[in-house]
Amino acid sequence: MSVRERPSAAGRWVPWVARTAGVTALALSAVGLTAVAAEAADEPRGFTIEDSRITESSGLAASHTHKGVYWTHNDSDDGPYVYAVDGRTGKTVARVTMRGIDPRDVEAISIGPDGDIYVGDIGDNLDGTWNEVWIYRFPEPKRLDGDVTVTPTRYTVRYADGPRNAESLMVHPKTGRVYIASKNAQGKAGVYAGPKELTPGAVNTFSRVSDIDFEATDGAFSPDGSRLVLRGYFSGYAYRWRDGKPEKISSLPVPLQRQGESVTFTPDGRTLMFGSEGVRSPVEPVRLTGKAVPSSVQKEDAENSGGSQGNGGGGGSDDENNRTLGLGAATLVAAFAVWWGLRRLFRRRGD
Repeated sequence: MSVRERPSAAGRWVPWVARTAGVTALALSAVGLTAVAAEAADEPRGFTIEDSRITESSGLAASHTHKGVYWTHNDSDDGPYVYAVDGRTGKTVARVTMRGIDPRDVEAISIGPDGDIYVGDIGDNLDGTWNEVWIYRFPEPKRLDGDVTVTPTRYTVRYADGPRNAESLMVHPKTGRVYIASKNAQGKAGVYAGPKELTPGAVNTFSRVSDIDFEATDGAFSPDGSRLVLRGYFSGYAYRWRDGKPEKISSLPVPLQRQGESVTFTPDGRTLMFGSEGVRSPVEPVRLTGKAVPSSVQKEDAENSGGSQGNGGGGGSDDENNRTLGLGAATLVAAFAVWWGLRRLFRRRGD
């Protein structure tokens, strides 16, 4: 081959770039598909409560002991029952009977850091009729196989500023302190804090720590305790929890449901599960984004992506962090492809 006939370095470079682009595109597609598949596998799914005995699901709490199980109960005077529902099938795997309890208006359920279940008999539809309401507490059963009977601890609750209606009971996952969000259509609702420790056989006075400006039908703390969410029938809000008080930071997308009643975090803190009343009521997931994402989740995602968002306020959403991870992996693949191609090119030139 003469000098004129020999392909130049640029001539060899052009087809190599084309091949490299094709390989890189395939690699990027593989990275993207893998990320999407992993996210889809981890994403909680909604379900329908299939038990015909559960007609007014009013509270919801993700189990600490049994993966994929959610605790719920009926509103009003259904009886002293709490149900464990499998989130994969919607079927009841256990019904707990609270011995010695004659509930009046059960509205909420939460689980404390010690694994105890707290049931809030805190409804007062006439908003001021009852001078006292009650909370029942018992350890989450280690086995779920049909009917279980427990003897709960009963706590008497009064509010420092007088009787009121409430449908939201939240136990802080770090301190174990119990909070109640009252419900009032005249804009007089608030968040109330109980004593550091509840005392059976005595009156436990709950004092207002913050006002809220809508009718909350349920609430929940994030697993790390950095966020409080409150929902209403058609709206919801996320609050940063700081120094024992809520600070509103964003609204929440709430699914349209027949009668939106309940909410809980999934155990990883990334998703909210919204429940509704009614026969065969749906429980629907909504993935958190933006400032509503708990601090521990923001920190974990920042560390995984090599970022420095910290564990405080506004950090990026999960979708943004996933995109960062995908781009980082894609960049490494592309850089390796370029390096390998240049290495082969200069070897040929050396020959």
